[in-house]
Amino acid sequence: MHTDIVFSIFLIFSGAAVVATLVLFTRQSLLVAYILLGAVLGPWGFKLVGNAAIVRQIGDVGIIFLLFLLGLHLPPQKLIQMFRKTTIVAVTSSLVFTALGYGIGKAFGFANQESLIIGAAMMFSSTIIGLKLLPTTILHHRHTGEVMISVLLLQDLLAIIVLIFLQGASSGGISLLKIGFISISLPLLITIAILFERYVLVKLFARFDRIQEYIFLLSIGWCLGLAELAGAFGLSHEIGAFIGGVSIAASPIALYIAESLKPLRDFFLVMFFFSIGANFNLDYLPNIIVPALLLAGLMLVIKPLVFNYLLIWVKEPKPVAMEAGVRLGQASEFSLLVAYLASGASPGKTLMSDNASYLIQAATILTFMVSSYWVVAKYPTPVAMSDKLRRD
Repeated sequence: MHTDIVFSIFLIFSGAAVVATLVLFTRQSLLVAYILLGAVLGPWGFKLVGNAAIVRQIGDVGIIFLLFLLGLHLPPQKLIQMFRKTTIVAVTSSLVFTALGYGIGKAFGFANQESLIIGAAMMFSSTIIGLKLLPTTILHHRHTGEVMISVLLLQDLLAIIVLIFLQGASSGGISLLKIGFISISLPLLITIAILFERYVLVKLFARFDRIQEYIFLLSIGWCLGLAELAGAFGLSHEIGAFIGGVSIAASPIALYIAESLKPLRDFFLVMFFFSIGANFNLDYLPNIIVPALLLAGLMLVIKPLVFNYLLIWVKEPKPVAMEAGVRLGQASEFSLLVAYLASGASPGKTLMSDNASYLIQAATILTFMVSSYWVVAKYPTPVAMSDKLRRD
């Protein structure tokens, strides 16, 4: 087992290049290829990449950059308008998916607490699958992206609440002080971002806009700075990065920043998907394959239908509702984090068995694979199977 980070990166990207070549010839999804490569080379496969945790941490930076870039395309006024429309969509759909996950858990003999956590893990959709496969160069898809971003961000807030309760339960109790702190931290973070952008960033961009290297460094610093501040406030890093992007979305330089950071984002996202496959323990697969297939199948069928119905209910056009539903029709990176915390991977009390934890992980990975394949085959994406559907 190798632990050298340079060797690990060599294996990940050289292997990804080889597998991606085969995948493109067979017109499959690149994201699925990265996950399968992680399973093959990781600690539970050939053990060539031993420290999957470090790879995952590096890959998480890709999510931060992804949310920052998405924020750059969404001015604050438009975001507020979308939140008003999609709050009921996010809350209602989360309740439906939680109930379905709970029912599957009980049907296969898991305890009430385990089944509830399984249900909670299923309420979220993947930010990466949903938005990385969304083209930004077509006006229709910009609106579809706005709908999806608002739903995903509201889910992000719900995920923070779930994680707070899990962390509190695993450590023996939930602090009311901590809940109160988080309830005021989001408006405070937004206020800080607006004030800093208005009185500092705008002036720096205007004075040094011809020095491309400086704009690149300032953009990364702003993105990661807001992400770290959000973490200090008890929020997710992704929320901080998104707020950082939205705060400068109205600036004329926003589009240039978005284009310059895309390669950096893609580098980290390859590592993120690799780490998903590398962190899955294949020894548990025989024990949970049947409920995992059933749970994943239900999510892949029910999620698009529920989102489609709810979005039509809030007066979204039927084509937008249907496409957004399909693109949101999978589990989430947060599902994996819920399984990680509840199974005792972090210090504290174990809230669920390893079988229940790997059930969540297997179902999540299956939805990643099938959903990404479905989207790539049917809708315009940057990695579409046909030239007709390929859009950046």
